[in-house]
Amino acid sequence: MSQQPIERHAPPERLFHWTMAASVIICLATAFLPILGFEFDWVDPHWIAGVVLILAIIFHLWRVFFRLELKEMSVTKTDLTDLKAIIDPTLKSDETDRKYDLGQKLYHLATAALIISLCLTGGLMLAKLDTWFWDRIPGILSDAQWGIVYTVHGATALCLIMMFILHLYFSFLPEHRQLLIAMASGNPNLKKGTHNE
Repeated sequence: MSQQPIERHAPPERLFHWTMAASVIICLATAFLPILGFEFDWVDPHWIAGVVLILAIIFHLWRVFFRLELKEMSVTKTDLTDLKAIIDPTLKSDETDRKYDLGQKLYHLATAALIISLCLTGGLMLAKLDTWFWDRIPGILSDAQWGIVYTVHGATALCLIMMFILHLYFSFLPEHRQLLIAMASGNPNLKKGTHNE
């Protein structure tokens, strides 16, 4: 009897992923292309993409805490057993049917920390802009405090570029091709029993 394909990523998670990806790419491009000498009006696209990213993160956090299982991305004892098996090949890895392996969980946690840092510092930096919705109020922080905010924002963005390159590299590896297909369509070629959503 043939097994039906199952949904690895539900539509809301795929929508979040691609919205976040587009927002991050626009933010990185509008932040670093002017530094490389490309001249264009980058401020409005940068803050708009940043606000879209913040809203996407809020949506995702709501899904994680109220609709999904937080433990799916938590590092467990089983993950640590797998790590020991990588270090010492004589040990057996616990081949349970998990949605995410240790590498994916650690990557997610690192990227989440970077994105949240970007959103918090970027959200503060919105106070220094005149937009269609509000007037600038730069006096909420001292010059030294703004310096810290800008430094953390810039350093985090540089780290995010590295994480983005890693993500692209691993996404296109042949052994991860099904995960890429799943993020595009929701249905990889997986066996029944793999976790849903």
